[in-house]
Amino acid sequence: QVQLVESGGGLVQAGESLRLSCAASRNIGINDMGWYRQAPGKQRELVAGFTAIGSPNYAASVKGRFTISRDNAKNTVYLQMNSLKPEDTAVYYCNGYPKAWFNWGKGTLVTVSS
Repeated sequence: QVQLVESGGGLVQAGESLRLSCAASRNIGINDMGWYRQAPGKQRELVAGFTAIGSPNYAASVKGRFTISRDNAKNTVYLQMNSLKPEDTAVYYCNGYPKAWFNWGKGTLVTVSS
């Protein structure tokens, strides 16, 4: 079973940036992957995702601020987050896209202070 390990979260101030990483335990051809997040008391939501073809998709709330990318050689997916806002505070996860077909990892916590 593939394990996904997210990292890169932390405590930042509003307006700052973070880059999250998601490493897969084996070569899964990271073409159809996405980043999701779950804020306290809310349901998990899709943040960004890409497939082998076409442009990446972003949630309206992060469009223009977040960028999803990948390094196939490293089996790693990234999420560059700029101009962070307090409402971006959540645990961030990676998984398949458009469906989360892998077991969920532990996620990485992002906390944005105002």
